[in-house]
Amino acid sequence: MSDDRASNSSRSPSPSPEPIRFFGTAWVTHDTGYWLRRVAVSVGALAATVAGALLMRLGVQGVLISKSGSLVNVLLVGAVLVCTAVAAVRAWNVFTRGRASLTGWMAEDRSVGPMLAIGFVGALAVYFLRSLTEAPGEAEKRAGYERALAASRARSRPVPAGAARRRRR
Repeated sequence: MSDDRASNSSRSPSPSPEPIRFFGTAWVTHDTGYWLRRVAVSVGALAATVAGALLMRLGVQGVLISKSGSLVNVLLVGAVLVCTAVAAVRAWNVFTRGRASLTGWMAEDRSVGPMLAIGFVGALAVYFLRSLTEAPGEAEKRAGYERALAASRARSRPVPAGAARRRRR
């Protein structure tokens, strides 16, 4: 019995999956209300995207009404579009490949922060689109979890009894 305990304690426990916001660890087996959560997250993300777009439109219209000039209007609309596109591309990369895949100035939160604040509608739209196919970030977390499971299985594979003797010869 003591040999059994020693062999069990030497084995590493199987890795546990990382939880995803709103989904916990239900994304691993798609149980405990996973589909209901996906629908709720999709509807919530769509509502937030629409509300954010209306808020952004209200802000831009405020500047357009002020009659500050066509150059300012064009620059403002262009800046909002560029920030929205950058936020969308960054969010897509984070949800599909993980934060570690970001390189250069996109990886630095301080330098991209103001652009993300202005282009939040793009990030919300990407969150909505990803939630239609899977839990946002599930692909990246699933790949990491499967790698950890494979590594755990490789470490815990039993060695045949005569393997050590055969190698010495």
